[in-house]
Amino acid sequence: MTSFDMLSPETIAAGDATDAYFDRTVEALEHAGNNPHVVAEVTASQFPSGDWNLFAGIEDAAHLLAGRAVDVDALREGRLFDGGPVMRIEGPYLEFCRLETALLGFLSHPTGMATAGLETRVAGPDSLVLSFGSRHIHPALAPMLERAALVAGLDGISNVAGAETLGREAGGTMPHALIISFGRGNQEQAWRAFDEGVDPDVPRIALCDTYSDEVEESLRAIAAIDDLDSVRIDTTSSRRGDFRHILRELRWKLDARGHEDVGIFVSGGIDPESIRELRDLVDGFGVGSHMTDADPLDFALDIVEREGEPAAKRGKLDGRKQVYRTPDGGHHIGLADRDGPEDGEPLLKPLIRDGEIVREFDIDEASERALEDAETVGFGG
Repeated sequence: MTSFDMLSPETIAAGDATDAYFDRTVEALEHAGNNPHVVAEVTASQFPSGDWNLFAGIEDAAHLLAGRAVDVDALREGRLFDGGPVMRIEGPYLEFCRLETALLGFLSHPTGMATAGLETRVAGPDSLVLSFGSRHIHPALAPMLERAALVAGLDGISNVAGAETLGREAGGTMPHALIISFGRGNQEQAWRAFDEGVDPDVPRIALCDTYSDEVEESLRAIAAIDDLDSVRIDTTSSRRGDFRHILRELRWKLDARGHEDVGIFVSGGIDPESIRELRDLVDGFGVGSHMTDADPLDFALDIVEREGEPAAKRGKLDGRKQVYRTPDGGHHIGLADRDGPEDGEPLLKPLIRDGEIVREFDIDEASERALEDAETVGFGG
């Protein structure tokens, strides 16, 4: 079988997915017989700034660190945070030195995607929002993307293998390629082939913008398929014109012909702004590039304590810390051995003790946590 340019799980777990200077660090420390007991923290920014992010990727990070002689505390998956540490690792430094590169990757990329996903979720709280983005990323990352989407509260995912990895079911109906396969002017044949050939449990959603006007094709699809659930409009942005006007016209003409029960679903370049603009007309949205184009959050791992003494490089806050959520939605950072704010909930909670994972990872619980946190802190408001 052809080999793909990607690393195996075994390579990552062994610490070989590392930057070369960590290999040099191990060589130097071992030569000197120096393996200090340290506390290290993962942070993106030192102080709160009002820039909230949704924490994701923690399950993969936990499995990377499991079996090492370390204790780890971390935020829970689906927790919103604004500055300060999201993870604290304590143990002999050589236990996790070579894991830093992979650890930060496990956290940075999904956190960026999950945050973008939550932006779309809160933009359309009453809308159906689905993840359509797996075509924009390396296929090995599909489960990561789809998990981030579900943690963010999206209603469904599209990647088949990604969904299977997560114990979920992928959703989707038809691409333009199906319509084109039957030739110009034969859209009805394509819609009927889908209706007659696809499992009855799959929603009957017809793609209605391949060759002609969106309204015309939608009315033809309704005539071709009994009990059509929705029409999907995926018109390329260069041909949309006033997209809201097109959808208003479509909704009007569907309703005028007694098809109030037929929904409208849109996809293609959908972002929070377009969801807010169209949510009164549209029942569902397919979100892709807004999530997959999200910048990974710039996490860094820094030693903050060495052999029980504060230690951090310039520009970083030394000493082990705790972060707190207060009932008013505040995010507070303080030294772990000091009292936190009144009524503040400590957010760094046990993840690994003596190398053993002591936490379960439930996507639905993480999603509930994300949506509750979003309301508490006013995310996206």
